[in-house]
Amino acid sequence: MKLTSVLAGFALVGLVTVTDVPLRIINPQLGQASAQEMQMKGPTDIPIQKKIELITAHKGQLGGGDELRRYFFGDLLPVAVQPGGAGMVVLLYNKANDYTFAYCATYDVVVALRKGKVTKFEPSEVK
Repeated sequence: MKLTSVLAGFALVGLVTVTDVPLRIINPQLGQASAQEMQMKGPTDIPIQKKIELITAHKGQLGGGDELRRYFFGDLLPVAVQPGGAGMVVLLYNKANDYTFAYCATYDVVVALRKGKVTKFEPSEVK
């Protein structure tokens, strides 16, 4: 047996196992399903209202600030600072969806949120 025949055989087996041609022959939807699974939904694919609901549900929990930054990356503008949380709370406004978030950086939590541009929350809301 020649070396070229052996190498050609390995190349053919490798080509068949790397591509999804065998999957498409058996069931055309199998190849499409694997491509769809590879496209994961990111934070930008979630509707705004769902993002607000998730942040509201996780309000006061550690790591809520990370969720806020992930959903509204680059869209948050500081409006004011007020006492609350573990010292001071930063009020961040999102112009795109007209919401203000009270964020405590000490514990990385969202302590309050409200529709509209708010410059001061009630002290009971941001404690």
